[in-house]
Amino acid sequence: MKTLADWLAHAEQQHPKTIELGLERIRAVAQRLGLAFDCPVITVAGTNGKGSTCAMLESILRHAGYRTAVFTSPHLVRFEERLRLNGEAIDGAELVPHFEAVEQTRAEIPLTYFELTTLAILRCMAASQSDVAILEVGLGGRLDAVNIIDADCAVITSIDLDHMEYLGPDRESIGFEKAGILRPGRPAIVSDPVPPQSVIDHAQAIGADLWRFGHDFNVSGDKQQWGWSGRAAAAGPPQGEGAPPRGVAAQQPGAVQFSRRYSGLAYPALRGANQLLNAAGVLAALEALRQRLPITAQAVRTGLAMVELPGRFQIVPGEPTLVLDVAHNAHAVAALAENLDAMGFSPTTHAVFGVMADKDLAPMLARIGPLIDRWYFTDLPTPRAASAADLLARWQAQNTRKDASGSVHAEPMAALQAAIDAANPTDRIVVFGSFFTVGGVLAHGTPRLQAKHLLSGA
Repeated sequence: MKTLADWLAHAEQQHPKTIELGLERIRAVAQRLGLAFDCPVITVAGTNGKGSTCAMLESILRHAGYRTAVFTSPHLVRFEERLRLNGEAIDGAELVPHFEAVEQTRAEIPLTYFELTTLAILRCMAASQSDVAILEVGLGGRLDAVNIIDADCAVITSIDLDHMEYLGPDRESIGFEKAGILRPGRPAIVSDPVPPQSVIDHAQAIGADLWRFGHDFNVSGDKQQWGWSGRAAAAGPPQGEGAPPRGVAAQQPGAVQFSRRYSGLAYPALRGANQLLNAAGVLAALEALRQRLPITAQAVRTGLAMVELPGRFQIVPGEPTLVLDVAHNAHAVAALAENLDAMGFSPTTHAVFGVMADKDLAPMLARIGPLIDRWYFTDLPTPRAASAADLLARWQAQNTRKDASGSVHAEPMAALQAAIDAANPTDRIVVFGSFFTVGGVLAHGTPRLQAKHLLSGA
C-alpha cells in the first residue's frame, strides 16, 4: 500500500461495522503509538455548527499568527480536506507514513474506518509542530474517536435530534453524549442558547469551567454590526477533579461581570443568522484560552471577515442565485429555511436534495417545503443514502402544494443540470442535504462557472 487511496481502501475492510462507538480499541492503539499533543487542543461537538465553529477558530488564530492544525469530518470532495495545516488541506502522501505506523502498531486490534483514519490524522497533527490543534467530533462526543485526546477547551454548539439510534431518543440523552468531551477544571463553552440540562449537570458534576451563552457571554447588534461581551478567563492553574467548578456564579443570570468586549464587529463571512451563535462561542473559547493563546482585536475582526467554509449557506454569485448547504437534519434545515426567507423574493425556488436513509425526513420536508417550487431528488454514491425514488414518494405523500413538482436523478450534478435547464435568471437553486449531495456538485468544480456556460448556450 503506497498511496492514500490504497490505505483508505484498506481501512474500509478492517472492521465489519461502519460505526462502532467506544474508546477502548482506539485508546489502546493510541497509547501504543505514544500519541500526545504539545500544544493547546480545542475540541468541538454539537449537532450543527461544528464545522463553522472550527473554521472561525482557525481563521482568527491564523490571523493572530498561530500555526493551526484542524481535523474535521466528513469531507466534501477529497479525503485530504479532513486535515488542514495552516489553512491548507494536507497532501495525501504526507499521511501515508502515519497510516503505516497505525497499521503496524494496532496488530490484533480491529479498528473501524473512522478510528483508523482518525489515528493517522491525529498522529500527523501531533507531529506538525502546530501552535494549536482544533478537533471536530464526528458523532456524539463521549464515545467518539477524537475524545481520546484531553481537550484544553471544549466547545458544544447547537444540540438537536440527530443520530438518535446511537445517541439516544431526546435532547437530554444527546446532550449527555456531547458533554462527554468536557474535562474537569477546563473551559466548557456552550453556545446553544437553551442547552439540555444534562450538559449543565455534567459540567457541574466534573468541575468544568462552564461558559454559557446568555450567562457568561452574550451578543448584541443591529443590521450593520455586532458586539460580543463576556467574563474574563479565570486566573490560575486548572482545577483538579472534584473541585468546585470555576464560573459557578454564571449559573445565575446577571451574576457575572462582563469585563471583556469586542464592539463594532462586521458579521462573519459565513452567512446565516445561526453563525452569530457560533461566532459567540468561538470568542468565548478564545477568551477562556487567552493566557495560552493571546489574540488581538484585529485578529478577531480579520479572522471573522476572511473565514471560508464551503457548503455552509454558501451563496455562489451569479444568476440564477445558487445556494449550497449541507443541512441534513431537521434543525439544520430549519436554519436553512430561515436563511432562505431572509434572502428576499425569488419567482421560483429549485431544490436539489439527497440525504441519508436514517434521517427524520418528515419535519425536514414540512419546514422547507413551502419555500420549494421544484424538487430534484438525487441518488447518492453510498448504500446509506435514501434513493431518489424513495425521497420523491415520501415527498408526494405529504405534499399539499398542487403547483409544486418533483423529479428523480441519478447523481447530484445531473440534478443540478436539470435545475439549471429549468431555471430563469431571477430564480434560485438550493443544493442541500448530505455532504455527498453538496460534494457531488463541488467535485465538478465551481458550479457557477458551469451554470454560466450552460445558461449561455456556449
